[in-house]
Amino acid sequence: MEFRPMINPLGSARCGLRFGQKKGGVVLLGFVMTLVCIGVTAGCNSSSHAAPNAITSATVPSVPVVKVSQRAVNFAVSLPGELQPYEAVAVYPKVTGFVKSISVDRGSRVVEGQVLAQLEAPELVSQKSEAEAKLASAENQQTEAEAKLAKDQDSFQRLKVAAATPGVISENELEIAQKSVEADAARVVGLRNAVEAAKANVHSAEVMESYLRIRAPFTGIVTERNVHPGALVGPAGGGNAQVPMLRIEQISSLRLVVAVPEAYTAGVIPGAKVNFSVPAFPNRTFIGTVARVSDSLDTKTRTMPVELDVKNADSLLAPGMFPSVSWPVRRPQSSLIVPQSALLRSMQGTFVIRVRNGITEWVTVKPGVNMGNDVEVFGELHAGDEVVLQASEELPPNTKVSAHLGAVSGG
Repeated sequence: MEFRPMINPLGSARCGLRFGQKKGGVVLLGFVMTLVCIGVTAGCNSSSHAAPNAITSATVPSVPVVKVSQRAVNFAVSLPGELQPYEAVAVYPKVTGFVKSISVDRGSRVVEGQVLAQLEAPELVSQKSEAEAKLASAENQQTEAEAKLAKDQDSFQRLKVAAATPGVISENELEIAQKSVEADAARVVGLRNAVEAAKANVHSAEVMESYLRIRAPFTGIVTERNVHPGALVGPAGGGNAQVPMLRIEQISSLRLVVAVPEAYTAGVIPGAKVNFSVPAFPNRTFIGTVARVSDSLDTKTRTMPVELDVKNADSLLAPGMFPSVSWPVRRPQSSLIVPQSALLRSMQGTFVIRVRNGITEWVTVKPGVNMGNDVEVFGELHAGDEVVLQASEELPPNTKVSAHLGAVSGG
């Protein structure tokens, strides 16, 4: 007989006996060896089932938290703007005519009332001469009628005195003289009205003739010239007015138009000073004053146009420039602030993980403006609430944690 220990696939020992067949005196020895194998097997099975009893329960995770702060949000964002002339006009003539002369060109500085161009329109000159002739005729007729009235009034007065003597002047003759005076007076009134009408016609002709002189409507600079002597020009909307004669802009003061996004409109304050810069002078800061607020949002861009007045006495700035505006943002009320790392963004939304009594809660928030390492949030939070500093989906709701205040890096 020989004894062979064996190992089964499960790791436990198995004892085996092989007995010889030639000698029958080995029965007792085989029985003893069998008992030994049973003891070995029991020892092997006992060691294999001891591992589960060694497993310990999981420990509560320790997480750093930070308290939600509340403070006023005052900061600046960079917004694009556009500089526009304070006043701009496309100059068209008020009457149709030919350009006789033009004394300005692109870049010319003009003052209000200055003659810029002279037109020719012979028909307007003729109309003025005709109106003046009619006025002179009406005035002559008025003078004649007034003289006749004076003569008839004198005759009537003499007849009236003579009629005081009975039988010298008949009553009918005196009545005829009186009617003649009244007729003369009525004719004088009519001629006076005709004179006034003739004067109005002359004035109208003079005004029309004055339109042949194109004058500057305000002090500014000529930025465009489209006609030359000999060109036929006419009023805006006419067949000969495809382009204006001149374009004049006032640039001593400019308008800075800024499209303010809806989220920043609450902090628009009329009279506020706003800094801006332009690519032409990258190392220089200019200042504008909030002057006009549209108080209406553009439905396409969801922005509100705001105009700033900009002084430009040195003419460094030009209409058409696109400045970068440092727009001040002010919240009417203080806001809740958390670190950027406390935000958890997922397919379901944006959350912060609040810890209450050692249990996690996911609170839906809406991020506001970024301020370095911090961010403004809106939601069912309160100042002083503790939120997980490093938000992670590995901390689902209702997880028991051990919270301790963590260090927040400056932003």
